[in-house]
Amino acid sequence: MRLAATASHNQAYAVQGLLCNHGTSRGRKELGIRIPRPLGHGPSRFIPEKEAAARHQCSYLVNLHVNDFLHVGGDPKWLNGLENAPHKLQNLGELNKILAHRPWLITKEHIEQLLKTEEHSWSLAELIHAVVLLTHYHSLASFTFGCGISPEIHCEGGHTFKLPSVSNYCICDITNGNHGVDETHVSPAGSISTTESFCEVEALMEKMKKLQECRDEEEASQEEMATRFEREKRESMSVCCSEDEESAPTRDVSRHFEDTSYGYKDFSRHGMHVPTFRVQDYSWEDHGYSLVNRLYPDVGQLIDEKFHIAYDLTYNTMAMHKDVDTSMLRRAIWNYIHCMFGIRYDDYDYGEINQLLDRSFKVYIKTVVCTPEKTTKRMYDSFWRQFKHSEKVHVNLLLVEARMQAELLYALRAITHYMT
Repeated sequence: MRLAATASHNQAYAVQGLLCNHGTSRGRKELGIRIPRPLGHGPSRFIPEKEAAARHQCSYLVNLHVNDFLHVGGDPKWLNGLENAPHKLQNLGELNKILAHRPWLITKEHIEQLLKTEEHSWSLAELIHAVVLLTHYHSLASFTFGCGISPEIHCEGGHTFKLPSVSNYCICDITNGNHGVDETHVSPAGSISTTESFCEVEALMEKMKKLQECRDEEEASQEEMATRFEREKRESMSVCCSEDEESAPTRDVSRHFEDTSYGYKDFSRHGMHVPTFRVQDYSWEDHGYSLVNRLYPDVGQLIDEKFHIAYDLTYNTMAMHKDVDTSMLRRAIWNYIHCMFGIRYDDYDYGEINQLLDRSFKVYIKTVVCTPEKTTKRMYDSFWRQFKHSEKVHVNLLLVEARMQAELLYALRAITHYMT
């Protein structure tokens, strides 16, 4: 899959890349501050990044980190398979795979095993640094696949993309993301559905208006709110996040991580019961932020700013509508992702999610967040058909930051339990 390389895609990816570089030498120069890196600046720090990207078979990111690894003098033998890397980095494999696919299974025992492995042990500061890298690059893989970014034609996994023939406006308008109100989308069956997609926007606007009125008139009880969360959590597990059969990763990617058969599974599979993660008991704002900042100075602040930039970003538009308060929609997207990870906000009415997010949108969200390597252009085209590419890229920014925060919450809570 390769989506149109619009200016909006490129701009959003550039923003994400800049945020990603906060911890690098280039990022520190841009920010004018010095950030200590517990893992140092040598080749070792690229291994967690490469492993994280490889878990989702993201050859685009894997290739970037392989090149960076070699550029700073990394031993090429390490790239022949994770078993050739130092034992300390090999030990990170278990945490990497659980974080990427089933973060709710992380316990303080996983943390203890890394911190007490004799000469191959990690320090708390190093582990926090590694967790930040892993969660960021899992999420960046979601952003990469969600926006259809792939290697160039001469690279491994590279693809070509041919712009469509459109008669309504200049092809340069497509590549610049300057779509007008008359923009149409082609359905999977090949039919143009301008009227239908226009009605979808109007219906969504009307639902937002009614939900706001209901908020103003009455508030559901805590018992009802809890019931609605459980209902939405069960419903989210029924959403199929793949259109195709599961395929094994290619040798080029699979050699960079272990246990290639381990992947995403809903947390209720095989009768497994995972307790709800209540944000009022452990939140990013009250707990995770301070722990990261204490063990990895200044980075907690940078991550927090990154979350807020994505969450608060808005043009106050919805397709052809202007001056729209989109906060209700943005919160529904963020909280739906956390709901898929078993994370609950006691003050949120999860009944709003089914009102605002239709089935095709949920399929896209779950695929990008949980199994991004299975994202297809058809999924991208099937939701919000009248919206601009820039608005869909904003959705991807929300998805990846909500995902990163969810992974961080589980990992940091386990570290906190170990420390106490």
